Amino acid sequence: MKMKWFSLALLTFAGLLIASAPASAQGPMAQPGPEHEWLKKFEGEWTCTMHMMGSEHPAKCSSKIELNGFYLCSTFEGDIGGMKFTGRNTVSYCPVRKKYMSTWIDSMSPSMMIMEGKVSNDGKTFTEIGEGPNHEGKMSKFKSVTQLKDADTMHFTMYEVVNGQENEMFTIDYKRKK
Repeated sequence: MKMKWFSLALLTFAGLLIASAPASAQGPMAQPGPEHEWLKKFEGEWTCTMHMMGSEHPAKCSSKIELNGFYLCSTFEGDIGGMKFTGRNTVSYCPVRKKYMSTWIDSMSPSMMIMEGKVSNDGKTFTEIGEGPNHEGKMSKFKSVTQLKDADTMHFTMYEVVNGQENEMFTIDYKRKK
């Protein structure tokens, strides 16, 4: 019993010592790199048209670089067949993993989608792969491709990957508001 108490006290003291160390002793603060700078292309207010199952659905997207320049945070709002829809996306470059990482949450699912991706050599195509819930509520593999047509236009395609085959689910055309 004494040994457990002593160990707990020692761990608590060590934790307090580390937490109270000055920031300069912890190394330089991380700074956004060129990969984070690339995400600035997505900042702004966008008018969107979602194409799904033969019909079009109006939407809008607001995107902003936040959290010391590391994260692109976006809110997507639309109307799908009379149902209001809201989604939130975060994207950042992870220098440890050497790839972009993103999360997606929305008002139609209690499960988060987590993706990882890369940018094409010409900087015009962003491709991600990952996992999340499908329309049946089961975990599935997904692929998304965002094509930057010009500074104010982009095209997004989402695929569900089943048995190695990419099945297009929907597309979204984005046009920057001026």
